Amino acid sequence: MSAVDIQGLQVRLGQADILQDLNLAVAEGEFLVLLGPSGCGKSTLLHTVAGLLDVSDGRISVGGKDITYADPARRGIGMVFQSYALYPTMTVERNLSFGLRSSGAPKAEVARRVQQAAAMLQLTELLQRKPAQLSGGQRQRVAIGRALVRDASVYLFDEPLSNLDAKLRTELRRELKTLHRNIGKTMIYVTHDQVEAMTLATRIAVMRGGKILQIDTPRQIYERPANRFVAGFVGSPAMNFIDGRLVHRDGALRFESAAFSLALPGDAIAASTQPPQAERAVVLGIRPEHLRLTEATAGLAQAEVGLVEPMGGIQVVWLTAGGGASLAVEVNAEAVVPDAAQGRVGFDIDIRRVSLFDPATELRL
Repeated sequence: MSAVDIQGLQVRLGQADILQDLNLAVAEGEFLVLLGPSGCGKSTLLHTVAGLLDVSDGRISVGGKDITYADPARRGIGMVFQSYALYPTMTVERNLSFGLRSSGAPKAEVARRVQQAAAMLQLTELLQRKPAQLSGGQRQRVAIGRALVRDASVYLFDEPLSNLDAKLRTELRRELKTLHRNIGKTMIYVTHDQVEAMTLATRIAVMRGGKILQIDTPRQIYERPANRFVAGFVGSPAMNFIDGRLVHRDGALRFESAAFSLALPGDAIAASTQPPQAERAVVLGIRPEHLRLTEATAGLAQAEVGLVEPMGGIQVVWLTAGGGASLAVEVNAEAVVPDAAQGRVGFDIDIRRVSLFDPATELRL
């Protein structure tokens, strides 16, 4: 097992700084997921660790050894790419063993590692098949196995499941998580899919514009996002955002908006990163599952039902509240939800689950 330590990393492509002064520490045996939209620099970071891109400045070490300028083959890293990149004329066994055979490893050792990787990835019965005879999921398992046979210190995954259909992605996610648990090696995984990030990661690093905006456990990322971008990027449907102001009224700090007025709990304010003050503009964030539909005459406020989306075990109800605020609410699949023609509904908010953000800096308050 090996820890990865990145200090002051800068990567420049042409005249553009893709990564600038980036710091990241990955613990031994950790499954770290780099999550962010296309173009945020996550694949660039991964390729730089692998030695496929040059470093403009900074330092990369694995297990305490400086590998910043080391040849990719000497970094002790195994990498799995988005494309399978298998040799079409070779069997699965030959694809798995190609790197070891090229490096002159003893035949007995090659055979042992291939059999071990094949057993882990359920490829034993497929060793004599060629890639054209495999499904997409099987091909990706071969690509993963090709990295595993190297017995590397660190494994890097660059969106390895993005070419698979939804069912195969789910199956391979489960297999990857089991694999990590079984071998206990350090893994860094790149994706723009938040479901992959939430289900696979020990920690998630959310990236935007070549910077890491927040790095924490999946639960903390979801429940206490550091800023509005993280709050909106993680979660589906996304967090609801309502513009408003904080005011002192009736002895309490309240959030006031065109949609509703809400008294904020004192313990939530005390736990804030930056305790919010009255008479300032703020953005309130609330997850769809932390709202509850009520009768039109009950609840915190009223809204119009705009759209109902059945999603298997739940329904997502889209509301239009005062001031044109759009709100998504998750309800049970069996709940009876009035359609737009049936008028207004009420809704309540779990006040202990709200997040407040500064509208200028977008940071969590």
